[in-house]
Amino acid sequence: MKKVLKKFLQKLRPKKSLNLNSTSAQVNFMGMMLIVGLGNPGKQYSLNRHNIGFRLIDAVCEQYGFSEFHQKDKALISEGKIGDRKVLAIKPLTYMNLSGQAVGALARFYKIPPEDVVVIHDDIDLKFSQVRVKQGGGHGGHNGLKSIDSQISKNYWRLRFGVGHPGHRELVTGYVLNNFSKAEENEVPFIIMDIVEAVPLLVQGKHDLFMNKVTNKNSPPKKPAGTKNGI
Repeated sequence: MKKVLKKFLQKLRPKKSLNLNSTSAQVNFMGMMLIVGLGNPGKQYSLNRHNIGFRLIDAVCEQYGFSEFHQKDKALISEGKIGDRKVLAIKPLTYMNLSGQAVGALARFYKIPPEDVVVIHDDIDLKFSQVRVKQGGGHGGHNGLKSIDSQISKNYWRLRFGVGHPGHRELVTGYVLNNFSKAEENEVPFIIMDIVEAVPLLVQGKHDLFMNKVTNKNSPPKKPAGTKNGI
């Protein structure tokens, strides 16, 4: 009887390879999530604005006790769990403009649908320190996103880290391939930690709660009622 019951229960369990409908939170949590940090490999790029995705992925893996990074195909990968959900964290080694090659290959290998992929990247359309989450949309001129779009469609989630805009279009490339200013760099570790602490909400699909937590931490303190100019 026990063997029959075991076989029956095994039939009821969803297979991991199924392309599950992520609109159902209960079903969505059964599959592996892929979190991608965008950046360029090499020490000379490590503190560039364009590499904030790498820095965030490193912080997530350290905070939640993921495995050591090792190379698979065209990426460095690390595995772990956040809450009850298995997460694969990757850093493409293809350089930014070809990020989709690594992301697409691993998403297909692990049978992870776009709805269960989160890409962390720098965003010049957001002021420095602003953080936003959205699903789908255009690439906004970001070559890493453009490459990923071509491999897995646009229906993945984006965690956008605002780095500000240099003011002129022709300055963008040099700007993102440069380091944060000294004042900005002093703030970056704190913003990263705020995001990392809220990541479990992102993994659970609670995007609004994630945004509320991160936004509240990054908001300037409110002036006490009845005061003028903070006095």
